[in-house]
Amino acid sequence: MTHIRPTLLAALAALGIFASAPAFAQSNVCQDGQKILLERQSIIKQVNNLTGGGKKKQIDPRAACTVFGKLVNNGDAGLKWMTTNKDWCQVPDQVVENFQQDHKRAQTFKTQACGAAAKIAEMEKRAKQQAQQGAPGRIGGGLTGTLSVPKGAL
Repeated sequence: MTHIRPTLLAALAALGIFASAPAFAQSNVCQDGQKILLERQSIIKQVNNLTGGGKKKQIDPRAACTVFGKLVNNGDAGLKWMTTNKDWCQVPDQVVENFQQDHKRAQTFKTQACGAAAKIAEMEKRAKQQAQQGAPGRIGGGLTGTLSVPKGAL
């Protein structure tokens, strides 16, 4: 999950660029970009909380799917904003490139997390169905407590 940190650095760098630009050049359009980056920073904190802040923590794919979904949506909005307003708001090419790379990583993580979450949901659904049907061969399902002994000569 340390792959997300360059996005944070790029966001902070971009925020510094927006904050240092002259006040007359900071139109509402540039402030919109700042809002997108601040939201992204908040989502990245959520990602870091999922991972235990650097500790090896088991991640729930369902929660990761949700958070990475937010990150991808934010990235889509950020890329759209950057391509439209890059020149006007003086966003360096390097910031845009880093943002695009991190966005691609976020899309990959989202795909993996949501795929794992779907598999978990399917396995839970099957387990619930088998439990309701009393599927034989599973512990607690199909056992009667009697043992039939063959009749006749042995």
